[in-house]
Amino acid sequence: MVIFGASGDLTKRKLIPALFNLRRSGLLPDNFAVLGVARQELSDEELRQRVDDDLTACDEPDDPKCRSWLLERVYYLSGDIGQREVYDRLATRVGELDAQYKTEGNHLYYLATAPKLFAAVVQHLGAVGLAAEADGHWRRVIIEKPFGRDLESARELNQHLAKVLGERQTYRIDHYLGKETVQNIMAFRFGNGIFEPVWNRRYIDHVQITASEEVGVELRGGYYDESGAMRDMVPNHLFQLISLTAMEPPTSFDANAVRDEQTKVLRAIAPYTPEEVLRRSVRGQYGEGTVRGVHRDAYRGEPNVPPASTTETFVALKLYLDNWRWADVPFFLRTGKSMTRRETHISIQFRQPPLMLFRDTPVEHLQPNRLVIHIQPDEAISLSFGAKIPGPQLRLGTVDMRFAYKDYFGERPSTGYERLLYDCMTGDATLFQRSDMVEAGWAVVAPILDVWKALPPRDFPNYEAGSWGPRDADELMSRNGRAWYHTPDKK
Repeated sequence: MVIFGASGDLTKRKLIPALFNLRRSGLLPDNFAVLGVARQELSDEELRQRVDDDLTACDEPDDPKCRSWLLERVYYLSGDIGQREVYDRLATRVGELDAQYKTEGNHLYYLATAPKLFAAVVQHLGAVGLAAEADGHWRRVIIEKPFGRDLESARELNQHLAKVLGERQTYRIDHYLGKETVQNIMAFRFGNGIFEPVWNRRYIDHVQITASEEVGVELRGGYYDESGAMRDMVPNHLFQLISLTAMEPPTSFDANAVRDEQTKVLRAIAPYTPEEVLRRSVRGQYGEGTVRGVHRDAYRGEPNVPPASTTETFVALKLYLDNWRWADVPFFLRTGKSMTRRETHISIQFRQPPLMLFRDTPVEHLQPNRLVIHIQPDEAISLSFGAKIPGPQLRLGTVDMRFAYKDYFGERPSTGYERLLYDCMTGDATLFQRSDMVEAGWAVVAPILDVWKALPPRDFPNYEAGSWGPRDADELMSRNGRAWYHTPDKK
């Protein structure tokens, strides 16, 4: 495994702990090695010391034997990864490690680099023969998001990659899909006979997807101000959740069969007209406020953010899918920084039953049933329904049935990258985006970005840090008598 950008934060916090956990689970073979590549001058021993310190600092339970195993397989190559000469040295070093660890020429390249380097790295790998597959070995490349910043740049990047790599060699990673609850959506829907029959417009009133964060942009102001909440979250994370929630049953769990159905969902999202952008999209930027008792500066006061920035830190959208299953069922998306709490969930609200049976009782309103797939911070699935409150009168109360992963299956150390790395090593691309999926996602948000660019916001900042976002987002729901769902506070 070659990690480009090995001195960065992603390698430290996610990739190395994930490899440690994979070895501890017995999923990494002895014929395995890691070669880090970055500009910083380091020796093999200096990198090993850093890895050792990083494993000590992370929250994973220690295993001295696994730690020692991993440390002795970590190596380093310094150089500017934008320059060709590095790849000549890389080819030599990889060849030596192939021989030493008998890896049979199987290489996984992880691009934990700035997006502007993605195409150049792959081009250089191809130029020195490190991307070519022959004699039964495989070569695969994992590419981090953002995959482009708009439809045109995503297409251009896909074209550059296709000159060197086959689609089956290209793994566009989305760490949300490493979470067990996200992976469980298909098992939950298609493995249980009681849910799929009601998973359609006849029984479901609307679907909400929320991905809120307590933290602001912290030290990522320079990157974030060029991206914004829309580019950072919607075409990748949130559209992945929509596609898994709304897809038709695939013919099998083969990677392309699953991704074919996901792509159909993204292509079915009704395109926005400029007028609909104004009615069905909301953008926001946080001002100063208090998050869990701690004062938070406004976005414009964060490091590396221009004092008059018009970059959005919050997005809410109302979408429709033009297909038979979901006709006229609205999908509401919401994501933002510096909000009340960290929470990612999918809320499916079912249609209300008729009240006529209860007309001569004290019951004046029937609460709709709601199924919620909780993705983070707690991984769980809950179902709310009405039940009679004990007593002589017929009164209804809402109760919850809740399944929490940790209660049934225990807690396993995880960074969210273990499954994704393992799948790439075994050649399973199910949880990775295909080129047409990426382009379909950008095609949906393109008209929104165009209108937002033409009409800069006049009211930023328009929500306090520590709130649930701008008032317009609540109005987006309330126009039709709906409201955003929030996970109840723990007692």
